[in-house]
Amino acid sequence: MRRILRAALWLALALLLVAPPAAAHTRSESHSVWEINGADVDLAMTIPVIELQRLGAGGTAPSDDDVKRYLTARVYPISRGRRCALVPPVETLSAAPGFRKYDFTFRCPVRDDLQIRSAAFFDVIPSHTNFAEIQDETTGAFAEQLITNEHQLVAVSGKAANGLKSASFFEFVRMGVMHIFTGVDHMSFLLGLVLISRRLRDLVFVVSGFTIGHSLTLALAVTGVIRPHPEYIDALVALTIALIGAENLAEQTHRPLPVALAFGASLALMALGSAFGLGELPSLLLLGAGLFTSNYLMISGQLADPGRFRMMITLVFGLIHGFGFASNLLEMQLPTGRLAELLVGFNLGVEIGQLTLVLGVTALVLLVSKLKLATPRAVTVDVASSFLVGLGVYWFVTRSYK
Repeated sequence: MRRILRAALWLALALLLVAPPAAAHTRSESHSVWEINGADVDLAMTIPVIELQRLGAGGTAPSDDDVKRYLTARVYPISRGRRCALVPPVETLSAAPGFRKYDFTFRCPVRDDLQIRSAAFFDVIPSHTNFAEIQDETTGAFAEQLITNEHQLVAVSGKAANGLKSASFFEFVRMGVMHIFTGVDHMSFLLGLVLISRRLRDLVFVVSGFTIGHSLTLALAVTGVIRPHPEYIDALVALTIALIGAENLAEQTHRPLPVALAFGASLALMALGSAFGLGELPSLLLLGAGLFTSNYLMISGQLADPGRFRMMITLVFGLIHGFGFASNLLEMQLPTGRLAELLVGFNLGVEIGQLTLVLGVTALVLLVSKLKLATPRAVTVDVASSFLVGLGVYWFVTRSYK
């Protein structure tokens, strides 16, 4: 059995060596603002740097000039079936940390049958979504549109327009669902919750705590009450994945002290390095994370029935993941009048996605057990938890030292 476990652990480490870093957020998105004034169209395009890294070689974002050429070929208005002329230059605007912003000016021959087209990023990730705000200065019409691979054209004027239609509540529900199913890090965390729960009651506790936590911070972040640092949140999300796997291992081996000391000492060393300018995360944040993780693992390892305790811990983890869910919505400048509606829709989609994933995995485990095809739980948990620890540590380190 030890040889099997040792082989499985080496396999997990080998997979980590070839695995690419997880995207720093769970959904591929960009934001555009189109201002239409007669036959002239102004476009402001805001893109997360992580999206631009998909375009560069070796995971590095291309230069502004390369990005401008890429966008110019794929994002533009159309009048009477012909592409509108670009009026140079394309300007680079100031943007929030972690984002780039570009301004384009187009001149159309007429404004008849005017459409806008956005085909950027669909060639590298088909599930990409562009959140477009469209303002017609002539008529005063305003709308929000979700531009996807299946709907790259939006009719602004003419017979095909039928008035600008704002993005619906259900489109934001769909965005929330896809936020879960296209996010490897959030899915990994949810699978860790399934692993750590021996009974249905335990699973209800941890999922409830996670739901309360991420719903709270998602609302606080999007409404502007709290503005998190995306680079800090991305790294902390990865740390929660490693911790869920580590808790499983500590519980299986009944030796929480070595696991707690390993995590605490590693984070303390990272904090020391940060004090000398190494890494992106502040030393105080790393020290606090080290104290939290070591105490959490020690306390959890000493409890005979840690179900309710885990609910409180997953609530804390949910607070972190909630900021991760919000990171893509913060640059969308959601309309104030519809903020509550869209936020509820997105959060509902996240809940649908996470419940579908958790229940699907649980049902699969029950089916495999019923067919007597499952390996002993101890082996399954040890191997899967070891993989989660390795994956979480790998993402944490790569996101901490960019």
